[in-house]
Amino acid sequence: MRFSVATIRKIQDVFISEMNKGIHQQPSSLQMENTYIPELLDGTEEGLYLALDLGGTNFRVLLLELAHGAPVRQEVKRYYISSELRVGSAIPLFDYLAECVSDFVISQGLQDVELPLGFTFSFPMVQHSLDVGILVTWTKTFNCSDAVNKDAVRLLREALDRRGDTKVKVVAVLNDTTGTLVQGSTLDPDTAIGLILGTGSNACYLERADRVEHWETERHGEREVIIDIEWGAFGDNGVLDFIKTDFDRENDANSLIVNSFTFEKYIAGKYLGEVVRVILARLTKEGLLFVGESTSESLLTPGSLTTDLVSHIEQDSVDGDDSNTKEILGKFGIIPDEDDIRIVQYVCEVASNRAALLVSICLATLLDRIDKERITIAVDGSLYKHHPRLEGWMKQYISLLAPGRKFKLIHAEDGSGKGAALVSAIAQRLKKRLQ
Repeated sequence: MRFSVATIRKIQDVFISEMNKGIHQQPSSLQMENTYIPELLDGTEEGLYLALDLGGTNFRVLLLELAHGAPVRQEVKRYYISSELRVGSAIPLFDYLAECVSDFVISQGLQDVELPLGFTFSFPMVQHSLDVGILVTWTKTFNCSDAVNKDAVRLLREALDRRGDTKVKVVAVLNDTTGTLVQGSTLDPDTAIGLILGTGSNACYLERADRVEHWETERHGEREVIIDIEWGAFGDNGVLDFIKTDFDRENDANSLIVNSFTFEKYIAGKYLGEVVRVILARLTKEGLLFVGESTSESLLTPGSLTTDLVSHIEQDSVDGDDSNTKEILGKFGIIPDEDDIRIVQYVCEVASNRAALLVSICLATLLDRIDKERITIAVDGSLYKHHPRLEGWMKQYISLLAPGRKFKLIHAEDGSGKGAALVSAIAQRLKKRLQ
């Protein structure tokens, strides 16, 4: 799980190759999706903007007030989506979303005000323009099959029109990664990369518009555009198999969809704990760990060791302590000796460090590709936020892999909410300019 310099170079080369293929619409494991967002905030944005953030069992409606392109007030309300709506037909689901948007807008006394809305739709989609996003497949707990291959924006617009009780206009569709980049740009104008490192992982960046082949709308001399890499699937076509270990193969076999989200399975919160568990279970079976302890059945159960526990064990390594490690192993019915504790902490370190290095390899490659004097990377996600060592390792590795590049990592929270409202403000500004 430790990479040689030659392996690191090979990963970089493969990432560059897959990016270039994806952006030229050749077969690639990287989608390199055009978001049709050609610029960030310019400080002229004023007024009220809405966001609808749909990605899980709860969703949010958010109102953002902007003055001189900066948020000055925010109102938000959360709503729950029942399992019946999540797996039924598309129309009842989108009717419910429209009902909640309407409920929120009316509760704010804004039913007679024209409100642009940015729709964060955190599911795989193909974008044909800033306000057309075709659903490729549902993920997580959603499965309204009649919505697949349909435009999510149109479904929401039609549901809002059926109600007719507000003046909400859906002007943009995006995912949380794009929202994070845009949200980051309000904190630091040098932001050019958005990164999600949470349960899942993805990144997007500002690309030169002349490099982008997939552009279905009319061009208006755009210099840049945000490209959504969709890097969770990096390696789904086998190009990363040279770093795959037996532990990764077992982690993949235990996952919901085998041979998919290959890169995510190395780096994301949904899988990091399972990689550690697979290694610990193997060491236990081979008599190298917890010798004399009765093997805990729960440790041999896929999914039993979650990534938050890995973060707690890593905190012990930072603090030179054992208390978290002992407590966590105790929950598995294991009383560890000194060697066991060191081995468990080492395994957590190796798996976490590999994740940090893989993310850093790709980020360093993006810094070279964007080629600006200063670049800020806006990051959000639970793994990045709660793991005590990831950020430090990433800074260290990116500096080594992109020497001479000036970069900064900032935490940009709530790209899926605030970011979507900000994108709707950008969309309105672009629309006015072209009228």
